[in-house]
Amino acid sequence: MNDQFECDVLVIGAGIAGLSLALRLADSARVGVVAKARLTEGSSLYAQGGIAAALDSQDSIEAHVQDTLRAGCGLCDEEIVRLTVERGPQCIEWLRELGVPFTRVDTVGDGTFHLTQEGGHSHRRIVHAADATGRASTTTLERHARDHPSIRLFENHVAIDLITGRKLGLPIERCLGAYILDRSAGRVGAVRAKFVVLATGGASKAYLYTSNPDVSTGDGIAMAWRAGCRVANLEFIQFHPTCLFHPLAPYFLISEAVRGEGAHLRLPDGSAFLERFDSRAELAPRDIVARAIDHEMKRLGLDYVYLDISHKPAAFVRERFPTIYARCLELGYDMTREPLPVVPAAHYTCGGVITDRRGRTDLEGLYAIGETAHTGMHGANRLASNSILECLVFAAAASEDIARELPGTLLPPALPAWDESRVTDSDEEVVISHNWKELRQIMWDYVGIVRSDKRLERAERRVELLREESHEYYGHFRVTDDLIELRNLVLVAELIVRSAMQRKESRGLHYTLDYPETGDRPADTVLVPDRGQPH
Repeated sequence: MNDQFECDVLVIGAGIAGLSLALRLADSARVGVVAKARLTEGSSLYAQGGIAAALDSQDSIEAHVQDTLRAGCGLCDEEIVRLTVERGPQCIEWLRELGVPFTRVDTVGDGTFHLTQEGGHSHRRIVHAADATGRASTTTLERHARDHPSIRLFENHVAIDLITGRKLGLPIERCLGAYILDRSAGRVGAVRAKFVVLATGGASKAYLYTSNPDVSTGDGIAMAWRAGCRVANLEFIQFHPTCLFHPLAPYFLISEAVRGEGAHLRLPDGSAFLERFDSRAELAPRDIVARAIDHEMKRLGLDYVYLDISHKPAAFVRERFPTIYARCLELGYDMTREPLPVVPAAHYTCGGVITDRRGRTDLEGLYAIGETAHTGMHGANRLASNSILECLVFAAAASEDIARELPGTLLPPALPAWDESRVTDSDEEVVISHNWKELRQIMWDYVGIVRSDKRLERAERRVELLREESHEYYGHFRVTDDLIELRNLVLVAELIVRSAMQRKESRGLHYTLDYPETGDRPADTVLVPDRGQPH
């Protein structure tokens, strides 16, 4: 990237949300896409289960809406849920037309979609590409993005901060672009754009154990907050119940679809236990299953529990879950013959940057889509396989809004170059690695699946110290990708803790020992930055 680059639309993030929006706009706009690593190295790539959509004749839009509202524990925006669910089938068709190889009922591939069922769903409605839906979708979108002449891809580039009129002392409250670090060259460039879209995913790397790749460091949430945007419901961190417990595969997820196809969670003595917590057992929503596992692990002093599908025909397991089966076999487990050791892990950030139904944030010219955003879709707990659905629907909605606005929007003037005149190269890189490890341990111990006032207060004090150290470090040394991510992750961790401390009840993914009951009046937790101060 040059010191100055311009485009009509700058998309920060290259998962399903970001690439979908880029492709929908590329025929009428110059689009720049920033990816922290290689193009597809994000959470989207690792999504196994599929995409929820009411396509079966026995299913209905209304049933999908009600399942989503029920999982969200009173905090979903019903209008947004209905809009998203209604547009789901056409988004699936859009992906099919692009060439995503969804699994079909017949072996020829010209029949109806094969649908599966996951926790919290009342029908089989999960469209999937075997057990690697995220990989199939992202690689298809990647191929189209690389081939499109109007899309400029910036792989191995990290966004540092948004550039706004307020930050430049201009009399305009608008996002004008962003500063981007070229990781390979170690050089920072300024990108000016008519519109900027945050599609950077969630912040699960704030936790010691997570199913997410290393890039999930809350960058979009942190940048939007520093730019003056509100955030909501960040206390609702979804812990996936079944991440494989193995030192060589710390992020390998065992899809919820495995439980949907009849797998049982068991204790070391072979006994099932979920029915003691919920009558739906393995098909209960993720928050209930994760808390049940956490309870049993703590009660019995276990490092993990077991997920067992070995009672199913081996041929069925191998055909239905080829990716999971092959990876587990590499690691020494044959899931057709034995149970798999699993633990809960931070998986999905249900809150995020507040947007409207078009993906617009509080700052003019800035959009947020996908896991970065808080649309009102997920409430206090995301229903399984609604995440890619939300990415697709809001990428489409935001692209339509941007397309309408583009003809009447001028490109911002040239932006000031990144200033490194008062910083030096760091001679204390150990500070970054130490603070990173400490932060993730603090969040896991004190802001995890089960919380309390005392735990949150401890986390608040420790995270504040880490934020001060990171801020001081950022002000004195040249930026690196590790420093950028730590700065963002510490800020988002602080916002998660603040949100959790404000909620004086247990609801959905937020469970606290001090307030175990659910309140009568559901309300979002909204945090507002001090727009008069630089961040």
